[in-house]
Amino acid sequence: MTQQVRVRFAPSPTGPLHIGGVRTALFNYLFAKKNNGIFYIRIEDTDQTRFVPGAEAYIFEALKWLGIEPDETVGKNEKFGPYRQSDRKHLYKEYALDLIHRGHAYYAFDSAEELDAQRKDAEANGKTFIYNHSVRNGLQTSLNMPLAELEARLYNGDPYVIRYKMPVDEKITITDLIRGEVTFDTSLLDDKVLFKSDGMPTYHLANIVDDHLQETSHVIRGEEWLPSLPLHYLLYRSFGWQAPQFAHLPLILKPVGNGKLSKRDGDKLGFPVFPLDWKSETGETAMGYREQGFFPEAVVNFLALLGWSEGSDKEIYSLNELVEAFDLARVNRAGAKFDPEKNKWFNHQYLVQKSNEELAVFLKPVLEEKGLTVPNETIVKVVGLVKERANLTTDLFELSHFFFVAPETYDEKAAKNWKQDTADLMQQIILQLENVEVFEAKEVEESIKKWIETNGIGMGKVMQPLRLSMVGEMKGPDLFEIIAVLGQQEAVNRINKSIAYFEKR
Repeated sequence: MTQQVRVRFAPSPTGPLHIGGVRTALFNYLFAKKNNGIFYIRIEDTDQTRFVPGAEAYIFEALKWLGIEPDETVGKNEKFGPYRQSDRKHLYKEYALDLIHRGHAYYAFDSAEELDAQRKDAEANGKTFIYNHSVRNGLQTSLNMPLAELEARLYNGDPYVIRYKMPVDEKITITDLIRGEVTFDTSLLDDKVLFKSDGMPTYHLANIVDDHLQETSHVIRGEEWLPSLPLHYLLYRSFGWQAPQFAHLPLILKPVGNGKLSKRDGDKLGFPVFPLDWKSETGETAMGYREQGFFPEAVVNFLALLGWSEGSDKEIYSLNELVEAFDLARVNRAGAKFDPEKNKWFNHQYLVQKSNEELAVFLKPVLEEKGLTVPNETIVKVVGLVKERANLTTDLFELSHFFFVAPETYDEKAAKNWKQDTADLMQQIILQLENVEVFEAKEVEESIKKWIETNGIGMGKVMQPLRLSMVGEMKGPDLFEIIAVLGQQEAVNRINKSIAYFEKR
């Protein structure tokens, strides 16, 4: 019987969820749905020293916003619960002891000071200290300790850790679903701590035990975990369990140069690397995609193409289309460079496909916050006029503010278009506007252009100062659409205001 596909995203609640973690969650989600499997989330919070209040709630809120919620997790369909490692801590010691019983692990009573002395001694001799087969028999371990002494030390409660007994000089070859066969030499690996002196497991032990008990079929995780692969593979072998299939995703790289994308890169270059805004109890803050004006489906689309490609020119995918097309075999081995401008481009593609009514929802609260009461039908119309120029929903007010607030000053460069006879021309335009019976863009345009043509005046001589009067600078959508939205009286008021402004200069 073929094992059901079960994959997990296992974040640690140590701060906001980085966009690299989001992509890992996304690829697990896509793989699960493509294979009619289960995507579950396990919170790995065994390291209580790094626990950050609010981080767990942030993780779940972020994934909900992105539309990649789990089938099973804390408080939801807990078929293999609990799904929070701190609630499972009673499980791990018995598995660590089982490894000792099987001869694959041992007690180590060395103090931090003793190990530090060993490292310094090795450095003094031009060597690197590795806690493995080369030193373990000469240290305070159960491997070279009489049984009576071991029992006495355990009975007395002497501090210890449990370490994995790495095999000596073995070559291990493991198939990675993205990278193919990878080979490791155990003589170069150390005897990792599996169980700490504080009674908590390390990531390595808890991760393997939980993946086994929760029937994980595939482990899809970031490239940074590749060095841990031989230990994890050997732990499965030592327990006599079938290992899941492994796939290590490429890194998301900085926009410029090599290296993993970090929060510092986002802060420095002004783009988000987290899905939602974050503020910790200590005051640490980070900007998020949601609050910066991105759509969740655009973020998902962009992230999916960071390291994966269907092999075609297609770039815009719905979540369902991504599920249908996704294949781990088409994930690249090389890192994917993060491009903030391409990120905005994706969002623009989604933004222009939204209805004006949908986008008005984002502009309305900004207007209200600024004390501007605007009819909803006006907001909807304005959004329709400016959305082609917007990349983010947060761009909408900047692109449309002149519809709601008359200019107080005028762009100096554009002001050169205001000539000695401009005020007289603008007075004539006022008369034309006042005579338009149906104040719509088409009728306004016909009236003004007919007057310009009849009087043999250059189009730019009128249109440029007229736009300056309406907007304050030489930008914005169709001028006649702007005038129509402003309405007859407001348009006239703005012309009179500009005339008064330039008469004082």
